[in-house]
Amino acid sequence: MLMNRMFFINSVLLGIGLSMDAFSVSIANALTDPHMHRRKQLGIAGVFAAFQALMPMIGWICVHTIVRYFRAFESMIPWIALLLLVWIGGKMLFDGIRGGENETVCCLTLSALLVQGIATSIDALSVGFTIANYTLPAALLCAIIIALVTFVISFAGVRIGKRFGTRLAGRAQILGGVILIGIGLEIFLKGIH
Repeated sequence: MLMNRMFFINSVLLGIGLSMDAFSVSIANALTDPHMHRRKQLGIAGVFAAFQALMPMIGWICVHTIVRYFRAFESMIPWIALLLLVWIGGKMLFDGIRGGENETVCCLTLSALLVQGIATSIDALSVGFTIANYTLPAALLCAIIIALVTFVISFAGVRIGKRFGTRLAGRAQILGGVILIGIGLEIFLKGIH
């Protein structure tokens, strides 16, 4: 695999395409915590970036080792993403409705963030098939580029959500839950063709 300008352009485009779900979830996370500190904002973007780099590499490894098992798992990807995001979004929606006007800020736990990272990047396993003809160094470089693009886009999502979260005050957690459920449905419908 020749690492030329097209390689870098394709890797950036893959990163943009894969990071859209992470971008939306980043907005939803920040909507529920408009006073989020920069360290947490960077952490959210970092988790999404790490998963977006990890999943294509897992897919690449599967193509080069256990491809028949991965193909059987591939049909379950939309279902897994749907279940994870509907579960998290439903909980946020329920807590937001139950909290009413005196809604407390939702605390995004590490475990919830990791589940979001898996749910928003699980479709990136399929990218392992796209980059199957890459050498290991090229696949790693592609994954790093995807991670960098995802980090920037997710961080932008957190900043946007934080800005609008202060304006939406009591409705932010409800809106965040609806966004997560919508993303889960979108991944599901896109994945089942």
